[in-house]
Amino acid sequence: MAVSDAILTRLLALHPKIIDLSLDRMERILARLGHPERKLPPVIHIAGTNGKGSTVAFCRAMIEAAGLTAHCYTSPHLVRFHERIRLGKDLIAESALSALLEECEAANGGEPITFFEITTAAAFLAFSRTPADYLILEVGLGGRLDATNVIARPRATAITSLGLDHQQFLGETIEQIAGEKAGILKRGVPAVIGRMPPEARAAIEEAAEKAGAPLAIAGQDWDVFEQHGRLVFQDGDGLLDLPLPALRGGHQINNAGNAIALLRALDDSRIGEDAIARGLETAQWPARLQRLKGGHLSALLPGASELWLDGGHNADAGVVLADALSAMARKDGKPLTLVWGMLNTKDASQFFRPLAALASRVITLTIPGEPNAIPADDLAATVRSLGVAAEAAAGVENAVSQAASGPASRILICGSLYLAGHVLAAEEGTEMSAVSGVARR
Repeated sequence: MAVSDAILTRLLALHPKIIDLSLDRMERILARLGHPERKLPPVIHIAGTNGKGSTVAFCRAMIEAAGLTAHCYTSPHLVRFHERIRLGKDLIAESALSALLEECEAANGGEPITFFEITTAAAFLAFSRTPADYLILEVGLGGRLDATNVIARPRATAITSLGLDHQQFLGETIEQIAGEKAGILKRGVPAVIGRMPPEARAAIEEAAEKAGAPLAIAGQDWDVFEQHGRLVFQDGDGLLDLPLPALRGGHQINNAGNAIALLRALDDSRIGEDAIARGLETAQWPARLQRLKGGHLSALLPGASELWLDGGHNADAGVVLADALSAMARKDGKPLTLVWGMLNTKDASQFFRPLAALASRVITLTIPGEPNAIPADDLAATVRSLGVAAEAAAGVENAVSQAASGPASRILICGSLYLAGHVLAAEEGTEMSAVSGVARR
């Protein structure tokens, strides 16, 4: 076990709950650490139900294409915890991570604090000690009481999308969830608002007015769309004619638009149209309609089959995934086989429903090592209840082998970022972090 994994395992025991939304504990430990949150590079703070990670990836690629440096903080990790803390172009080194975690553990003095809070404090220490042009900061859960929401004056904020997810923490209605996510808005700080239901947008506009935050709203103040194989972005400063994004799926047009609107809000003359174009073409983000090639799992497939991976896990993700898969099928007619695993904290039937008409075959599995994983047999029953044939498999490799035994097809593994981590580790022959997936918010 890596030294950092041993420390992270200890940190899990500091609070009886994995999630306990509050800022009190975060403010306490940051004060003891000398307030690293006040010494960060200019912060781009991003919240949303879906699209946060892809928007982060586009922003980083565009900033780097301009010759600038950007730190990134994201969650959860897929294979190794180090993925959460990117210092410029590199993931944090094991020795640096272990030292920071020990420093935070000592400063906390054994007091109650959640895993996400204390590891976010460690990330802030790393970012405060390493110069960069920007820090792109992804909200962990919600916004108002998220551990990242201790930044008094970010350079810009964004809410990428809104949907029903994490209702047990954020509220049962879209308006309540919008209010929680709008908690990252700050007086005088420009905020980019992505496409979302009208009631969500109205709730954010109301919160922004109270906070004194100027909004740039998709479809009103800026717009983005595909036209003749190009991405077109338009706002009050003009029109950009750009290449399509490297990240696949029609929904990535909107995520790219969020990122472009954010960078325009920065009003940084160093980030021009050329950098935005290069960033669109070079952005990478794992487990978002990712084609797997050249690894252990993909080697199990016959030559004409394809292996894909997506970590989307809620109803809205099911819709955008279905749209993307439909577009792919229209181009090549390749049948779709789904390999599906999910956690019981999500609505499995609502996620699968948009995909039901597309799949010629469904293979279910229980996500390995996850106490909250829905059993494969229960997922198969959900599939059958929607009129689709299903079979259960024992583990990731067995599921892929079963899928490969049929006619050549596009095989998509989907339903959970935690499942995606196991898939990437198996494909790459990499050992996963010892930290439980349940703690990996």
